[in-house]
Amino acid sequence: MSENKRQLVLNVFLQRFGHHPAAWRHPSSTDNGRPDVAWYLEAAKLAEAAKFDTFFLADFIGRSGTVTPDTGRSPVNYQFEPFTLLSAVAAVTERIGLVATVNTNYEHPYHVARKFTSLDHLSGGRAGWNVVSSFGEHTAANFGIEEPRSHEERYERAAEFVELSKALWDSWDDDAFDHPDRAAGQFYDPRSGHPVHFKGKYFSSEGLLDYPRPVQGYPVFVQAGNSETGREFAARVAEMTYCSATSLGVAQAYYADVKSRMAKYGRHEDQLKITPGLSVVVAESDQEAQDRFGELQALVDFSNLEFGGFDLSGYPLDGPLPDLPYEAGANGKGRFQQQLELARRENLSIRQLVLRFRVARGHLQAVGSVKTVADLIEQWFVERGADGFNVVPPYLPQGFADFTRLVVPELQRRGLFRTEYAAKTYRENLGLDRPANPNAALTPAPASAPAPARKAA
Repeated sequence: MSENKRQLVLNVFLQRFGHHPAAWRHPSSTDNGRPDVAWYLEAAKLAEAAKFDTFFLADFIGRSGTVTPDTGRSPVNYQFEPFTLLSAVAAVTERIGLVATVNTNYEHPYHVARKFTSLDHLSGGRAGWNVVSSFGEHTAANFGIEEPRSHEERYERAAEFVELSKALWDSWDDDAFDHPDRAAGQFYDPRSGHPVHFKGKYFSSEGLLDYPRPVQGYPVFVQAGNSETGREFAARVAEMTYCSATSLGVAQAYYADVKSRMAKYGRHEDQLKITPGLSVVVAESDQEAQDRFGELQALVDFSNLEFGGFDLSGYPLDGPLPDLPYEAGANGKGRFQQQLELARRENLSIRQLVLRFRVARGHLQAVGSVKTVADLIEQWFVERGADGFNVVPPYLPQGFADFTRLVVPELQRRGLFRTEYAAKTYRENLGLDRPANPNAALTPAPASAPAPARKAA
């Protein structure tokens, strides 16, 4: 491989039964819906043994109060709150990155900044933040939020949220508490503290963070978004994107577009890792893999169909997708548009669209032998459709175990993927720069003079 400076990134995103909607019905699935910390700990240890970059936890926060016979037909993915679970995972792992999802609509930056600082120190510098700004009606109701928030407003709010979080992490020098002078009775040098005076459109904060600066400076920033606003946010803020694409051409266009936007923010392209979702069913042969995937497809439940918030249960399954109004402020607008374009382009019926797109949540599907799967990964990586992949196993635990047992060794044999971790922190293993504290080089103002207010950009 000629591009020896690039290294494939592999993340894993696990849901309790798997990402395929019928995974919970598969004969290999024996779990119920009760949270099981041992299951997650074993999965994290398996991912680290395979030298994965990231163990990623989503957070589908909030639930509707409506409970009907139809809602009971789908598994409720109750899972642990991410910070709580990743603190446990940190205790049984040493190198793998730990990414927690936090929705900026239902938190305050001070609270989030201190939790990520804690996780980064607990793990020895392995924390990452998946910045989410989705705004669901039912979740908003859970939190007593009545006013709607537009797509653009949510991203603007998220950007300010991240900016204030950075200011809080920068409120202490990296070594502020490393040199207590016991003889002089001076625990820390007051000049190492940089009080925050932040006044923004959505948030304000005064004071210092009540914990030392993270080991990594900041957690690694992760983001998912295919829309125009999401792409701009990725170019400005993200260091890794979880995106979706079902063809190499679409992936290459997204890759080139987002990376081309980074220069205007003073960022280099290698400081953003683009990792599309990859749904994999792998076996010793192509036919065996197809047979396993067919078992899952046969179990798909087509009742209670929903598409971008629209109820399709009254339309013929084998008929075309009806004309649907496109709501500019809808959540997941990029994914919605992808599905709509695929259905129109290939004249898919509702059933075909579900079996083509929805079962893999819009991600690339790789079903086949080790060679088939590895060839696809290598092509997308070498031809710059991806810097790596966010592996979303369709069914568990066998689906992920097969990937680590069969595919990872082949990627290592081809020189695409590491055989050992090169560093201790998540940032270092991803090849990301450690952010310097912009306050460290400043001469502190006299104690009698208040520091200037820091305004949102």
